[in-house]
Amino acid sequence: MKRRSFLRNTTAFTLPAFFGGFSVSAMPSKLMSSMINGDSDRVLVLIDLNGGNDGLNSFVPLDNYSNLFNARQNVIIPENNLLDFTDTIGLHPAMGGVRNLYNNGNLTLVQGVGYPDQNRSHFRSADIWNTGADADVYLNTGWVGRYLDDAFPGYPANYPNADCPDPFAITLGKSISGTCQGMDSNFSMAIIDTNNIGGLTTGVEVDQQDDCYGSEIGFVIETFKKSNLYGERVVEAMNAGSSANNYPDTELAEQMKTVAQLISGGLGTKIYVLKLGGFDTHGDQVVEGDPTLGEHTELLKELSDAIFAFQEDLKAQGLDERVVGMTFSEFGRKIISNAAVGTDHGSAAPMMVFGSCINAGIIGDNPVIGQEVDEEEGVPMQYDFRWIYGSILMDWFEVPEEKVQMLLTNDFQYVPVLSECASSNNKEITIIQDAIASPNPFFQNFNITFNILEKQYVKIDLSDVLGKTIKVITSQNMEAGPHEIYVDTHGIPSGIYFARIQVGNGVKTLRVVKR
Repeated sequence: MKRRSFLRNTTAFTLPAFFGGFSVSAMPSKLMSSMINGDSDRVLVLIDLNGGNDGLNSFVPLDNYSNLFNARQNVIIPENNLLDFTDTIGLHPAMGGVRNLYNNGNLTLVQGVGYPDQNRSHFRSADIWNTGADADVYLNTGWVGRYLDDAFPGYPANYPNADCPDPFAITLGKSISGTCQGMDSNFSMAIIDTNNIGGLTTGVEVDQQDDCYGSEIGFVIETFKKSNLYGERVVEAMNAGSSANNYPDTELAEQMKTVAQLISGGLGTKIYVLKLGGFDTHGDQVVEGDPTLGEHTELLKELSDAIFAFQEDLKAQGLDERVVGMTFSEFGRKIISNAAVGTDHGSAAPMMVFGSCINAGIIGDNPVIGQEVDEEEGVPMQYDFRWIYGSILMDWFEVPEEKVQMLLTNDFQYVPVLSECASSNNKEITIIQDAIASPNPFFQNFNITFNILEKQYVKIDLSDVLGKTIKVITSQNMEAGPHEIYVDTHGIPSGIYFARIQVGNGVKTLRVVKR
């Protein structure tokens, strides 16, 4: 598309007035030497699976299939329809593209990603994932926005400029991303329509009154101007870039094609945020009588095919070692399905990290599904999502670990999700051997036994089926060797609980039942 027609057909809106109240603002640009990883041209693509993806029907635990089948007979994918993935995981039949990514060494699957004290509200849980906050802490800034604030204090004044002509981040969709919200402004630019990115009319400028009203009008006019300058840069990159023609005809695929074209065209933007909605599948998640069909199948196919086409496009253009992608969703779904042929809000879920510089494979264990499943039971957390965020900041953008702790959580543990072409860290996942809870079931007390190979910090806590922390059992440094921890549950009601053993960055979650 020629530049003039591209401009005529495009609109890059960055003001709340154009989004019916969504918080949107113009944003800066090409990252300077003080910014993420210095002069690096690395890009991070975030895909929000909005609504809460059912990870149990996406990556099906074969080692617990019979118990899972009993818990969700009306939605579970028949075992003989699952795609081969690993010895213990069957893949949803719509996710052939994801299987190709995995077989090509371009996918890391992190099991059981969530956060302590899970909140099952869409709004609050999404807010937690976007801000990187504890469940009981409310923040007004996003995890990416805080980092950019630290690198560019005082933004948005004096941006864009000759050194920084490009947006820091771009959101493809109807609103900007909370992940990029800074103290004074959002660092992302929203593109509503990938075929419709252009300028905003500022009108005739007049003398502004020297009062609050005049100041606000001046801000609006200045924001229009900034947005137009960023829009010009986006248009230039779009015209200069290229992308493959074999993307599927879906909205997400079109967005990912645009991202590939902008990267190819030399845009200095480092963060792209995309959203695929519709995962709140309370009803009609599948077609009754044929769980291989339905709304969830269509969503997974759109996601899987788009990611695979994007990765192959980047490879063909020699751009694949510059880009890492990651999916996230505000929560998973309950283990037990409902009578409406759907699933309700749950707890943890799998997260995908994809690219050519990832540590391909599986991190974490399959969720354990009991013969008896509580009506409210979700998948328990293994890995705190902030560990994954922080590990990518460290390896992809060379953010120091102490800064990651400041930006995200003091409880941060590095997880090697990226490979040697991205990482200077050689730390592997800590091995926890022979982790057992006994007796199980129990009446009042049980013991946790495990073995560790070197001295490590150990934290063990107990949570309920909702993902709420009931008690911290221990939190201390422990020597190498076997350990036995006594757990007293007097005063705790009968039911199903999860004992999470954290040793360094290694995690084991044990399902225990109190009679």
